[in-house]
Amino acid sequence: METGPNDKYLSAYHIRRACEASLRRLRTDHIDLYQMHHVDRSTPWEEIWQAMAQLIREGKITYVGSSNFAGWDIATAQMTAASRSLLGLASEQSLYNLTQRTAELEVIPALRHFGIGLIPWSPIGMGLLGGVLKKIEGGRRASERMQQQVNKSRPRLEAYEKLCADLGEAPADVALAWLLHNPVVTAAISGPRTVEQLRQNLKAPSLRLADKTLANLDEIWPGPGGEAPVAYAW
Repeated sequence: METGPNDKYLSAYHIRRACEASLRRLRTDHIDLYQMHHVDRSTPWEEIWQAMAQLIREGKITYVGSSNFAGWDIATAQMTAASRSLLGLASEQSLYNLTQRTAELEVIPALRHFGIGLIPWSPIGMGLLGGVLKKIEGGRRASERMQQQVNKSRPRLEAYEKLCADLGEAPADVALAWLLHNPVVTAAISGPRTVEQLRQNLKAPSLRLADKTLANLDEIWPGPGGEAPVAYAW
């Protein structure tokens, strides 16, 4: 939140000060899930867990989460936590959607192994999976950057939106339902701009996609080929 040399990354000094500042801004005395926004490989995990354990003892936080961690960062964090008899990470917040499936290589297998919940961000790919072809004429989807993304992915988007139309479901709901069918996913971070969009998104948890539909989605938006190392080695 600040620009000083000790106002970023994961030193014990910064973790403590950042948590206390968040508590003041939120006007509360407790945070249920305190997430690290990005990995800091220059700070030893022993120092990070010492700071987090102190916050837990003081009743300021209950669980610790990570965000944008690689699979080996998650494993390192958990093994160090175990050596200190700590719970470790409860969640990982990662970029994951039909158009961005790299997490399937190592992050998701690591989360499944350690029993950590996945909280995907950008679940509809910055709007690409929200029926963008019908909405491209106005709003943020009309930006040059979005136009470039649409043109790059147009054949896939056309196939995807046709599949959704055949199912009789909104594209955004299908994208969210696809994420939620994965048992590793705890919740998706939905970003509706209107109350109506929120109401529409609430349909996703009850939307069940058939095996054939999941296979069709894999054909349109292929992943990395499975989990590591099978995805790239025999």
